[in-house]
Amino acid sequence: MPSRVLIVTWEYPPIVEGGLARHARKLSEQLVRDGIEVHVLTRGDRDGPVREERHGVIVHRVPEPAYPPGLNAFVGWVRQLNDDLLAAGRALARELDVDLVHGHDWLVAIAAKRLADAVGCPLVATVHATEFGRHQGWVHVAPQSDIHRTERWMVHTADQVIVCSHYMRGHVADIFDIDESRIAVIPNGIDPGDLQPVPDVTTLRARFAEPHERLILLVGRLVYEKGFQVALDALGGPDGVLEHVPDVRFLVAGSGTADADLRAQATRLGLDEHGTFLGWIGDDALHSLYRIADLTVVPSLYEPFGLVALEAMASDCPCIVADTGGLREVVPPGEQVGLRFNGGDAKHLGTMIERLLTDADLRDRLVVQAREHVLAFDWVDVARQTREVYDALLTGRVTRVR
Repeated sequence: MPSRVLIVTWEYPPIVEGGLARHARKLSEQLVRDGIEVHVLTRGDRDGPVREERHGVIVHRVPEPAYPPGLNAFVGWVRQLNDDLLAAGRALARELDVDLVHGHDWLVAIAAKRLADAVGCPLVATVHATEFGRHQGWVHVAPQSDIHRTERWMVHTADQVIVCSHYMRGHVADIFDIDESRIAVIPNGIDPGDLQPVPDVTTLRARFAEPHERLILLVGRLVYEKGFQVALDALGGPDGVLEHVPDVRFLVAGSGTADADLRAQATRLGLDEHGTFLGWIGDDALHSLYRIADLTVVPSLYEPFGLVALEAMASDCPCIVADTGGLREVVPPGEQVGLRFNGGDAKHLGTMIERLLTDADLRDRLVVQAREHVLAFDWVDVARQTREVYDALLTGRVTRVR
């Protein structure tokens, strides 16, 4: 087992852009509990500490470049961030004798690879999502082509690749033309103890719905691949859910490039009086929303895993997910822990929403069985499987790629 690991990530709490930060944190903290010394190299604001210890993890931060206004500029921003991480990491490598470097996603791929080479140790790369998947294969022009090319380079130069679902293993192997044997599947984890709501959820719920109304929750980045446009179509318009179950309200929690388009769509569908766009919210508020909702819908067109569905189930909120990607593994077939609908099919989603909102026995059964199901996604097991990947590399049981 390695004694010291360097994890490189573009986000780490308190900087949280999405699920990657939470994953890096929970994995790092569990590895520490398992006896590994974990150093995290990441970005920070210019007024924050350069080095700090958080729950046993030693975090090293470099001041982040000024945040860019658009995606084209973002690629240049990532390049500068990698230069800064690499400069700081080389100095750090002189102090530490790390056994392994673990980089998370294309955003830090260059820095992670160069640091592993400088130290002379293996590189593990976790692919959390791909640009090909996010854009439904449209990666032929910049900046998508730049990101796609970096991802391809990352998986081919890493000694071992990790993905979060069997779907992603096939996806990554196919689009980047690498052998599936070089890709380990380690699901994301969840800690139900982290999902603590505010003390008075009754008062919170009253802000968004009357006692007799049903409240539907949509959570995530407001981007095309998350499929929120499908959910809005299912709720409004001719023969939508509101035509059959009128006492329904919805909440959209998240921000992103599709925000304005989704709000305009809601207006066209006559949904303005039936729901609220909350914008970006922190984890504390999000955990409370699961508790007040009658249903969480995850309508993604592309989804490597499906953490929102797990969080909903762990919070006793029944869920309906698209029958696509990693969601198929989080919510298996058979209507045991949640319902699935045909991805992209608003009419089918509407049918499933109506069914779940009007069948109390079904809701109760799903909640009870989902409560047990989520226990299989434990961070202790995630860290154990990650250590096994580390051990295989360090003992030579995996062929090193150069």
